[in-house]
Amino acid sequence: MNPLALLLGTFFLLILLRVHIGFALIMASVVVMQQQGLPLGSVVNQMYAGIDSFPLLAVPFFMLLGRILNAGSITTRLLKVADAGVGHIRGGLGHVNVTVSMVFASLSGSAAADTASVGSILIPAMKKAGYGPAFAVALTAASSTLGVIIPPSIILIIYGAFGNVSIGALFMGGIMPGVAIGISMMVYAYLHALRRGYGAPHAFEGFLNLARALVRGAAPLMIPVLVLGGVIGGFLTPTEAAIIAVLWALLLTFVLYRDVPFRQLPKILGEAVVDFAVPLFTVAGAGIFGWLISYLGAARIVVGFITGVTTDPTGIMLMLVGFLVLIGTVLNPISAVLIFLPIIQALGNLAGIHPVHLGVLTTVTLSVGLITPPYGICLLIAAQIGNVRLVDAMLAVLPIVGITIGVAVASLAVPGLMLWLPRLAFPNLF
Repeated sequence: MNPLALLLGTFFLLILLRVHIGFALIMASVVVMQQQGLPLGSVVNQMYAGIDSFPLLAVPFFMLLGRILNAGSITTRLLKVADAGVGHIRGGLGHVNVTVSMVFASLSGSAAADTASVGSILIPAMKKAGYGPAFAVALTAASSTLGVIIPPSIILIIYGAFGNVSIGALFMGGIMPGVAIGISMMVYAYLHALRRGYGAPHAFEGFLNLARALVRGAAPLMIPVLVLGGVIGGFLTPTEAAIIAVLWALLLTFVLYRDVPFRQLPKILGEAVVDFAVPLFTVAGAGIFGWLISYLGAARIVVGFITGVTTDPTGIMLMLVGFLVLIGTVLNPISAVLIFLPIIQALGNLAGIHPVHLGVLTTVTLSVGLITPPYGICLLIAAQIGNVRLVDAMLAVLPIVGITIGVAVASLAVPGLMLWLPRLAFPNLF
């Protein structure tokens, strides 16, 4: 049997049998290595190589940051800022939902954390205000995916670390598509409110009220300034920026606001360790799996197949977008990047797309998988919070899926959507 087909077939069979993805990656790799007569000692070596990356250290700190933000009152303060700014517009709660997700994305970089924290407050509020439960769930889940696009994005960090691409440039590249998707969601929420007759929860309460809300939320809003300013300015690595962000969040939560007792800190740290242990094991498993993908020449085979269909650069990238959307439905974005990075970059080179553009495009496209079952973790969390059937949530989220894919495709025609800011900040890369 063809070793590449055996590798992928065994992996997806194990996934269907609900084997944990980390074990599935390792077990499928061992099967093929035995078939090919490769030394099994390479499994350990490649697993270690997969996690031996300094930029990867930023991930657990951003996960810890998300835990700290959820434990205290920071999310509530951000909600008040968003409500003061856009709550008076028709469909105001929908706009607040999207706005606070965009801000939260610039703090933690975690979509699931955003869904759980924002959703637990806004989904019940939207239902109480008369919004359809399925719409409230769909909008909350979809806006949470901005956490993997708007920096600091954990997926962009991993792509940059393993794809040898500037993480700072990727961060800058994620800003405009993330904001474009967020604004498009707000337009969709407005049109939905107009069609259903939803009003605004309150009138505009004046710029003084907005200024007060901004003052109360100013300290948490310093986090993206510290992270992006430090990384883009070249003063900090992503890992160092993540550590500073965590220290600032600890100071706010435990000293300034004092809304969480110190005795809760060990629990928060323990939960963050568990949060990171699972994806770290997956990263290790993807190390050996990705090495085998390269060893067996998967990138060459895929490139040969696609060039047999089309040699047009736009056609190649459209096929890649379709492939990533499909893969994202069964794999979380971290695993998808680590496993298929050689194929993604080979197709990008073939199409002549800039590595920064390719990394952001990959991240935007894979974010769709967070709201499309069977993986769809954000949609699953939101549906559970809103007590909505998954099939109803799926139907309600389809228009927003179209928005995200539309932005990804639009970037192929207008590369500046993802490259304008990186070119300004890192001209030496272009």
